[in-house]
Parts: sequence; C-alpha cells; structure tokens
Amino acid sequence: MTDYNRLIDAETWDFIRATAALYPEDAVTLDMAGQRAVYDRMAAAFHRGRPAGITVEDRAFGGVPCRVYEPSGGAEGSVVYLHGGGFVVGGLDSHDDVCAEIAAGAGVRVISVDYRLAPEHLHPAAYEDALAATRAVAGVWPGPLVLAGDSAGGNLAAAVAHAARAGGPEVTGQVLIYPGLAARPGTGGSYATHAHAPMLTLADLVAYRGFRHGDGPGPEGDPTAAPLEDADFTGLPPTVAFAAQCDPLADDAVVYAARVRAAGGRAVAVVEPGMVHGYLRARGTVTRARESFARIVAAVGALARGSDFNPP
Repeated sequence: MTDYNRLIDAETWDFIRATAALYPEDAVTLDMAGQRAVYDRMAAAFHRGRPAGITVEDRAFGGVPCRVYEPSGGAEGSVVYLHGGGFVVGGLDSHDDVCAEIAAGAGVRVISVDYRLAPEHLHPAAYEDALAATRAVAGVWPGPLVLAGDSAGGNLAAAVAHAARAGGPEVTGQVLIYPGLAARPGTGGSYATHAHAPMLTLADLVAYRGFRHGDGPGPEGDPTAAPLEDADFTGLPPTVAFAAQCDPLADDAVVYAARVRAAGGRAVAVVEPGMVHGYLRARGTVTRARESFARIVAAVGALARGSDFNPP
C-alpha cells in the first residue's frame, strides 16, 4: 500500500484538505449541475487574480468561445490552452488565473478554449472544438504556436497535435500537465500504485470516462480520444509532459514522452515528486507546486521561442 504520509509533504496535505473542504470526494456522484457548481466554487476560492499588465478579451475562434490573454510588451508566440476538469467541468473562469500567469511569465499570448462538455456533448465534441479553435488562432496570429493543457486538457492538446500533422496548423511545441492519454484506465503501473491517491482515484477516472463516452465502451484505436492509441508518433512537435508522482495518471506522461522519443522526436517527461493531481491550484501555497509551475512556464516560453526545455 502506498505510504502517502511519506511521499506527500505537510504543505501539500494542507492543500488536499482545503480542496476536499470545497470539493468533497463524493462530488462525482452529484448530478452534472451539482458537480459544476461545486467545482466552480472551488476554482473561485483558489483564484489568485491576474498579474498586472495582462489585457484580457473574450472572443470566439472557429465558433468556439475563448479568452485571450495578452502580456504587456508584446507576445513571443501564441499558446492554445485547454483546461482540465474530466471533460465535464471547468471553463474560462476555472483556469483564468493560470492562463494569465502563463501569459505574463512566459511572455506569450494565451488563448483559453471553452470547449463543449460531456455528457451533454460526447466525444468527439471537445476534441473538435479544440482543433477548430487552434486552427482559427493560427490563422489570426501566424508564428510560434504551442499547445498546452492540464488533465483532460492535456489529452485534448496532444490529440490536436497528432491531428495537426496532417491538416495543420504547424505546432511549435506542446506542454502537457498531468494528462490522461490512454484509452482506458490500466491495471498496472501508476494506475495500480496510485489507484486510491488523494485528489484523483482510479474510480474517478472510470466515472469521467463514462461521462465522456456515454454508455458505450468508447472508441478503440482512436487517437482523437486517447493519443496513446496512435500507431504513429513521428512528426510530433517538441513535447514536455509533466506528471504528478501521486496520481494514477502519472505513467501516461512518461510513456507518451518515451514514444515520441522512440519515433525520433524531442520529448521530456518531468515527474514532480510528492505532487498530486490538480496541483496547479497549489502553486500559491505549496513550495513544490510553485517550483513545478515555474518549470511549466519556462517550458512554454522555451518552446514558443523554438528552444529545447531542459528541466533543472
């Protein structure tokens, strides 16, 4: 049995308890309106505000509602950001401060995508929105284009990167933050070791997968739903995949980066020790999360400038 009292430090436990007080473990059993209301309240409670100098505008790209964050002094490229939330919760407000801080810290334009959510809109709706918005953004701002996202958003970012090899646009890089990339939860590796991890469990993953795909088993061999199902990993952009050590999804980031490298691409996986799923919201109170977020921002900036990211 995994000893989380040894792996997870006191600051992170404080974050876990604060999150549980706002978003209890049984929230996944609520109806969808209830889940979204609880999630939105939790996101609002952790919102850190926007850095000074960031200009924000809501506008549509490819028919998809988005929010654009422009840093003061101009942008070195564009970042399409896909938010997490199990494909069922979240939106422009839930990751507002994260996107604003990335824009300010990396000196890039960030476009946050308000893709359609399940179960009202089953797969491939979210993927189609992510791809349409990305292509529209590239048409407005030619130049460096980085895809980024956390959790479900990491899945969508990678799926768009795979599709863009055939239909465009050219993607400069991708930054995946504790992404879920497999077709279904596995039975070994991190799925077993961290099946009962704080913040996200194997049972949660099964529930979210059911929401995304409805009553059916979900598609097999479909990289638009699960990028690790792709048979071809050639031609993908430089990739930095961040994993939380104490997360059933931890192996997805590591396996994905390894497959990109095996196909001749450039990819690095960063496993953050003692971190849990959703740690982006801990960046203001937890030292390890703050340091990881600094690495995430550095990775976004490096890829936007066409440089490799070498984690310290």
